[in-house]
Amino acid sequence: MSDQASRLRNLLEERAEEEAQARAVGEFHFKETENTRVIAITSGKGGVGKTNLAVNLAVGLQLAGQKVLLIDADIGMANVNLLMGSVTKRSLLDLLENDVRLEDVVEEGAAGVKYISGVAGVETVLNLNRLERRRLYKKLARCSELANFIIIDTGAGLNRNVIEFVLAAEEVLLITTPEPTALADAYAVIKAYSTYTDRRNIKLVVNRIRDEEECVEVVEKINQTTKKFLGVTVGCLGYIYEDKTVLDAVHRQEPFFIVNENSPASRCIAELVKSLLSGEKMESVSAGWRGFLYRLFGY
Repeated sequence: MSDQASRLRNLLEERAEEEAQARAVGEFHFKETENTRVIAITSGKGGVGKTNLAVNLAVGLQLAGQKVLLIDADIGMANVNLLMGSVTKRSLLDLLENDVRLEDVVEEGAAGVKYISGVAGVETVLNLNRLERRRLYKKLARCSELANFIIIDTGAGLNRNVIEFVLAAEEVLLITTPEPTALADAYAVIKAYSTYTDRRNIKLVVNRIRDEEECVEVVEKINQTTKKFLGVTVGCLGYIYEDKTVLDAVHRQEPFFIVNENSPASRCIAELVKSLLSGEKMESVSAGWRGFLYRLFGY
């Protein structure tokens, strides 16, 4: 009994110390920017183009006259800096250090997009205690002063950190491809999302399609399943064509929207940007000659 009492007393003392440290951090005083939009981009699995969408959407918005901050929250598989073609010295996790300011971790990338790099190669899932969360919150709060669009590149899958970022965002873009495994994983994300919230602010982006009809088919397949088992339907923001320019840009470590703004994928990004800014449905984008060949030969 005395051992139990001792453990309880130690636990209470630890919690009291943690609360005192948290209070010592101070209150949060920062300039609110009411028109800042926060968009989390996520996926059910890796390799479907999530980070490419985040980077190129950020570049497209910046070139459209918006002030954009891109946050790489994919702890463990971070690669926003690679697609930006830059090497960063500090990352999101460095903000946990007392002497590191927000300005110390913000970099400027392609087209003037400001971004905060994530950390690659971290084996363990990031679990923050109350003090660390408070410190991170206080420093990240000032992000709204830097941009009117904050885009968060989350991790793929359904771990705790991904779910927390997705649930906290005002808008969520779920990217998938037409492959059956990608569709199944996208459904799993929607199911988890529906479990934790009644909000309907998640939209699909279908990547690597051959023509617009394929996007329609993908959205219908997903919604047939979500409506049957979850009682919900998910809207679609738009699509991105299969495009060799994307792979070429990755090898060059540049956003494909800058490498060739007239490529099919880049024109899709331009229409996605217009849709985000106007709130209207994405306009059709011609697949061009490659789309003609696909429809003709079926490749």
